Amino acid sequence: MSSPDKLVHFEVADQVATVTLDSPHNRNALSRRLVRELTDHLVTADGREDVRVVFLTHTGGTFCAGADLTEAVEVGMEQGTRDLLALLRTVVTLQTPVVASVRGHVRAGGLGLMGACDVALVSDESTFAFTESLLGLAPAVISLTTSSRLSERDAAYKYLTGTAFSGVEAARSGLATASVPADALSASVNELLHQLRQVSPQGLRETKRLLNAPLIERMDTDGEHLVARSARLFASLEAREAMQAFRDRRRRSPD
Repeated sequence: MSSPDKLVHFEVADQVATVTLDSPHNRNALSRRLVRELTDHLVTADGREDVRVVFLTHTGGTFCAGADLTEAVEVGMEQGTRDLLALLRTVVTLQTPVVASVRGHVRAGGLGLMGACDVALVSDESTFAFTESLLGLAPAVISLTTSSRLSERDAAYKYLTGTAFSGVEAARSGLATASVPADALSASVNELLHQLRQVSPQGLRETKRLLNAPLIERMDTDGEHLVARSARLFASLEAREAMQAFRDRRRRSPD
């Protein structure tokens, strides 16, 4: 297990590398430090012969709240958006399949992370939202890993309104693989991990490569201009004012 002062923990057992987001003070937001630690653990897992599957999970009531708004306001997001693209590309290009388990809430960039995973199991009670438009932003970089999982109509409604939706709706729309009651999530994850451990390593590796080839091509073709668009929007006065107001409201929130 990783040291307790880490934002992301890592352990290996029974051919599964469990990677746990553990930054509850900011709802597992994608701070530079968390992104760096997560990326390092994913690369480590992929290089181990005793790892057949990567299992991505979280502590607290939020899987991932998206961008760290404190960093976005104070230091800008030019490097942050570039690091996010690199993280998503790492998840997609790993030879090892990545399974996400969500029993809490997911917002904005967190949906991009979940969308990059090969399989995502969520609880019915979880909530999801592309909140970028509410803050004067757009789901630019994360559109790479989410738009292809949605129909055009679903993407338009969810991206434009920023409205929250349930785990059941996440599964129906294709953002999640399946949604189950919270008390059944652990059993469902364990069954899935068991199934994947039965597949040959070469079968997993080559099938994932086949499935993700179109996404990798889009990342390499469109990634840079989406990073630039995202950084420009984060730096705009409208977005900075909205992020500051949202951050102030969150600080006053009792949770």
